Amino acid sequence: MEVITDPSACPNDPGGCAVTIGAYDGVHLGHRAVIDRTRAEAERRGARTAVVTFDRHPAAVVRPDSAPKILTDLEHKLELLEDAGVHYTYVVRFDEERSQESASDFVVEVLVGCLKARAVVVGSDFHFGRGRGGNVALLAAEGQRHGFEAIGLALVPVLDGSGTVVSSTAIRTAVARGDVEGAASMLGRYHELRGEVVTGDQRGRTIGFPTANVAVPGNMALPGDGIYAGWYLRPDGSRHAAAINVGRRPTFYDHADEALVEAFLLDFQGDLYGERARVQFVAHQRPELKFDSVEALVEQMRLDVLESRRILGVPAAE
Repeated sequence: MEVITDPSACPNDPGGCAVTIGAYDGVHLGHRAVIDRTRAEAERRGARTAVVTFDRHPAAVVRPDSAPKILTDLEHKLELLEDAGVHYTYVVRFDEERSQESASDFVVEVLVGCLKARAVVVGSDFHFGRGRGGNVALLAAEGQRHGFEAIGLALVPVLDGSGTVVSSTAIRTAVARGDVEGAASMLGRYHELRGEVVTGDQRGRTIGFPTANVAVPGNMALPGDGIYAGWYLRPDGSRHAAAINVGRRPTFYDHADEALVEAFLLDFQGDLYGERARVQFVAHQRPELKFDSVEALVEQMRLDVLESRRILGVPAAE
């Protein structure tokens, strides 16, 4: 996949592109349905497949005080788009100036001028441009003017009979309440956080459960406080079963403003400091609790590890 960040470095494919546009936060199953249709439209026309997305969530610029936590940073999003079989991803720098651009100007500059759009595929509820003035109807009108077909797709329902549709917002809601299983059913993969392993208070070493303290950027969507079973992926490609704590360690601290992500790797010994970790959440085990003593906490942590082993199918080392 070729990543385009410079408007002067547009592709020069004679067949043009079938294009989809969006924040694509999470690259979830709804997004994948749109991308699959975009690929099919590209193949039908002898064109290439392109995604137009943004270097940050547009809400971080338009309404920073209420911008949502994000499911994937740009690096992770680009990896997922490449896995989806996209030829080009045009990453638009979204700043105050861009937020004031009309939808029609965006179409002319990016979709037509750069990507030579032959088809534009979006979800039926998609909006873009200044004041969210762009939608499927506007794309259809611009398509008649500039020679591309606009296709609006119905949203993908969650397969639980609730009538909920798959969306980044629904996934964020599930993650925030600790329902990482529900989030995974909409993502088509485990919810994942990334960050550098940093030095914490090292209390885990003294109680027999040394953890990797993963410094996750503050704009990422953390699961609700609690204990989780999951996987820790190292830069060398190895994957390790883990019991993961997300929370404020109430047994030791009366108040903490920010939740920490700490992973205890099962059957692992070694130095993790300074490496970039990927933590995947498989299942919620219990809420975070305050214990009357360190001994009570240690006993519960022992039980937590046993439960993580059961969930992940990892027997105790002999």
